[in-house]
Amino acid sequence: MSSFFRVSNLSKSFAGVPAVADISFSIEQGAIVGFVGPNGSGKSTTVDCLTGFQSVDEGSWSLEGTPLSGLPRNIIARNGLSRTFQAVQAYEQLSVLENLLVARQEFESVGFFNSILRTAKLRHSENDLLERAAELLDVVGLTHLSEYRVEFLSYGQRKLLSMAGAMISRPKIVFLDEPVAGVNPTMVVRITELLRKFNKLGITLVIIDHNMEFIMDICKRVIVVEAGSIIADGDPSLIRTDPKVLECYLGEDVPEGAN
Repeated sequence: MSSFFRVSNLSKSFAGVPAVADISFSIEQGAIVGFVGPNGSGKSTTVDCLTGFQSVDEGSWSLEGTPLSGLPRNIIARNGLSRTFQAVQAYEQLSVLENLLVARQEFESVGFFNSILRTAKLRHSENDLLERAAELLDVVGLTHLSEYRVEFLSYGQRKLLSMAGAMISRPKIVFLDEPVAGVNPTMVVRITELLRKFNKLGITLVIIDHNMEFIMDICKRVIVVEAGSIIADGDPSLIRTDPKVLECYLGEDVPEGAN
């Protein structure tokens, strides 16, 4: 198993009902992996736990050998694990650029002393942040909207902004929760191309989505969960024909021509 990102025996219950039941898996560096399952299967809870948005009952996880279990979410992000949310989170009254700056500052560690005295370290951090934000706005195609308040963006543009926000801290691995949910087919194609571009830049991606045509197209490996447990893990062509997967989730929704 890969040692890049490893999850061991992760469990989480709510009021005694298991949402995640002893899940273990690993992700290879540079991969694009689908993490799918029906509603209520434990996908989002797993991601919430791994990114520090939920506490865990049991289990551990690490990135490049660095233990992340139980750390605050900003420290987890600072160590290279980032995420997006199904419901796009943004500051409506701030500009597109300001939203990216805020997203990065949540993970900064310049310290009180540097902030008060405006040291060279702080100035370098600010310049780096502005350069990184400009670079990401160009990558996602929102440079022309950088000074617009987020409230004026379309839903698809908000999705693009959320991806830029997840990438602002230069993560090593990103979990994307429903990146193409609710967007039109043209935006699906645009987001697919964008995620491939991020992956070519060296970012490992784990994608949670119900659009199985999208998942089968972009992912070389798919992990399927049901009732908080992994029931299948492998190449999309094998997942498509797995009897347990067909019974619990995919069924006829998987296009025959998907690859």
